[in-house]
Amino acid sequence: MTFELLKIDAATGARRGRLRTPHGAVETPAFMPCGTGGAVKALTPHELETEGVQMALCNTYHLYLRPGHRLIEELGGLHRFMAWSGSILTDSGGFQVYSLAPLRQISEEGVSFRSHLDGSLHFLSPELAIEVQKSLGADIIMPLDECAPYPSTTDYLQRSLGLTLKWAERSRVAHLNGQPALFGILQGGTDKALREQAATALQKIGFDGYALGGLAVGEPKAVMYETVAHTTPLLPVDRPRYLMGVGTPEDLVESVMRGVDMFDCVMPTRHGRTGSLFTSQGRINIKGAAHASDERPLDPACDCYTCRHFSRAYLRHLFMAGEILGLRLNTLHNLHFYLTLMQQIRQAIEDGSLTAFRTRFLEEAGTLNRDETVA
Repeated sequence: MTFELLKIDAATGARRGRLRTPHGAVETPAFMPCGTGGAVKALTPHELETEGVQMALCNTYHLYLRPGHRLIEELGGLHRFMAWSGSILTDSGGFQVYSLAPLRQISEEGVSFRSHLDGSLHFLSPELAIEVQKSLGADIIMPLDECAPYPSTTDYLQRSLGLTLKWAERSRVAHLNGQPALFGILQGGTDKALREQAATALQKIGFDGYALGGLAVGEPKAVMYETVAHTTPLLPVDRPRYLMGVGTPEDLVESVMRGVDMFDCVMPTRHGRTGSLFTSQGRINIKGAAHASDERPLDPACDCYTCRHFSRAYLRHLFMAGEILGLRLNTLHNLHFYLTLMQQIRQAIEDGSLTAFRTRFLEEAGTLNRDETVA
């Protein structure tokens, strides 16, 4: 993997770059849709490619449990298994350590957990997390980490970060030959001193890129933005910076302005399946009765397949009737919205107009993280 920094916005520090993996170039800032179980829900790999997706995220925990990393390896690796020619980033399962708290026990050796599928007992160590991801054949892999809940005491955050850093050292050793690319994950909650400690320690170990974990877990938005702004300048200029699990469209804009290069989030696809649709004028709840006879497209400013061919009335009908096509069209639109936003951000950085773009975007879209029906 290589990372080329093409431009830094003088006014904000936002970065325009190009990440190259064995499966092609990824223009940054970039958004990665989540293909948790080896598929971006409701969409085909061809549709992802047509929409301009260059890198997808897949989930180590879920693929380890079903169908199993060894089977995927025997069948030619994850790219062949899911018929995806673009780049793949896999997470380590660390977030499941956080989200499946009732089913797991953490020790210095790793994590014991029970499968959410059948209750079977498993043990995930830093070494096994690396082994699984290398078997999958991902382009970028992540070390096992612990995502601390919000709020947490300083004592808990210190112990949690200490464990994450020990696991990072073990992961680097287990990585051996340096392929594929391995990112380090900064934890420490919203404690600035601990984030500084994480940045220093991880750079001493040495990674191909650096991810900010443990955010968007319940902390106020302003606190998240402040943490990101404090942390990114601590990281190497020549390595990609990845904000994990974030977020809303406004989160992407605000975090790019604070020096982030890469994002992933289930929001566009999950919201599409629940009828919450992003537009240039705010968010639409397609279930609303106001759309029952509305002939307009979701977003007149959008050129996605959904907006070019279907009315709000039809999309509401599909959703209320439980038609699978509705979920597909909604998901396609939401992902197109996110990818178009990232393209606009990249162009604004190149033009030196990112600050003006941010102001215009937030004014036009209103509060994008509020679910409401737009007239």
